[in-house]
Amino acid sequence: MRGGSHPRSLPPGGPTVAHPSRRPRRRRPRAVGASLLAASLALTALVSSGPLGSFTASADGTVPPTDATAVPLPSHDPFYRYQGETPLREVPRGTILAQRAVTLSAFGVVGTPVEAEQLLYRTQDQRRRPSVGVTTVLTPSAPATATVAYLSFYDALGDQCSPSYTLRGGDAGTDSANQTAQIEEGLVAELLAQGYAVTVPDFEGVHQHWVAGQESGWSTLDSVRATSTFLAADPLTTPLTDQVGLYGYSGGSIAGEWAAELAPRYAPEIDLAGAALGGLPVHLAHNLEYVNGSEDWSGVIPAVLVSLGRAFGVPMRKYESAYGRRVHREVHDQCIGSFNGNYPGLTVQQLLKPRYADFLGVPVFARIVNRLIMGSTPGDPETPMMLAVGDHDGTGDDVMVVADVGALAREYCDAGLEVRYRVYASSDHSQAGLQFFEQGMEFLAERFAGLPVADSCVGVPEGGSLDPVPVERG
Repeated sequence: MRGGSHPRSLPPGGPTVAHPSRRPRRRRPRAVGASLLAASLALTALVSSGPLGSFTASADGTVPPTDATAVPLPSHDPFYRYQGETPLREVPRGTILAQRAVTLSAFGVVGTPVEAEQLLYRTQDQRRRPSVGVTTVLTPSAPATATVAYLSFYDALGDQCSPSYTLRGGDAGTDSANQTAQIEEGLVAELLAQGYAVTVPDFEGVHQHWVAGQESGWSTLDSVRATSTFLAADPLTTPLTDQVGLYGYSGGSIAGEWAAELAPRYAPEIDLAGAALGGLPVHLAHNLEYVNGSEDWSGVIPAVLVSLGRAFGVPMRKYESAYGRRVHREVHDQCIGSFNGNYPGLTVQQLLKPRYADFLGVPVFARIVNRLIMGSTPGDPETPMMLAVGDHDGTGDDVMVVADVGALAREYCDAGLEVRYRVYASSDHSQAGLQFFEQGMEFLAERFAGLPVADSCVGVPEGGSLDPVPVERG
């Protein structure tokens, strides 16, 4: 293939696994009504006049975060820092480093308080350096039938966007970002109502490495490892099966696709039953070309440059124009709802010095983009997949490219994988999301039931190129 919390950190000497006798009993979250998905989708439709992640405010559709000032930002919260004595590099990936009970004070579209557990776990960053992640674990009122990793489209450059913070009622900074968080809570609540344990990782890591594919995948898999350890420590939270599903749209699809792609070698012990993914940025070179100079989506360009500079250790100041440095400062700590749409018509050429205007002709950027082409890991995923995308204008959903998603589906079909392929006609990125949310859950339910993908590879196109960008020597 080409609310308040009580952290329980590790004792001196290194990591330990939570044990039932050392863990206080947790109140069980109430099962949420099956109408929650409909309510969440209705709210999404109400506010989605713009792209996902940049919703417009709605006076009658928002439940404001509750007591957000009582929730410290992750950067100010010691729980997010490893404090054990054993060097982190010596701790196995997926180990629980600390855990705490938290209250999600105004959860979902109906604002129901629920109890959850947050886990600090060992993982690795894009450059394979030891790092930590945080995931939020919720369990249904009855024994869970399976576990779902809900992969958020939080698309963050600032830690105020992180799911572990917004789920607790933390203020994401803008009305649109808070509404996005609320809609995602509704989706998580529906997964709970379907009987699944749900883990919601901050898969970008503590430094917000958005679109860093391998890091997002590794962190997702390590969050599943940590979640499985936590759930198995108590008979009341142990799922009835070891099956795990991945569910992610847009930015969440990055984590889900890479997790599925990397799992056979990185975490072969995880029983992945299926991955439901929509709105995938399969080949960033094609996505950047698609949004370059666009009215609605060009704001993602500077954010992607900032994030990839962080994740890969590229000194962006060397390449940025004076204007590019100014925009860098403006977006470097924002959620997508705060920066997308603010730079209509922006081009990557405006952000870079003239000699670097051919962005993909710069070797360091070409190598990064090639590293992040989905499907490029040696070997193939081994779990059934749903791959979905909108087609608004004949090219894509205004940011994701239909031909790329089709080419990835074809690659996996040719490798013998079961793939459900969906193209949502006349749908932009938000409209496609509305269709994916329910269909993705149906896909996972079928996989957990042991059903084959009856329409596997139906409609998957032939052809399509995911070839890497040529890299000049130097």
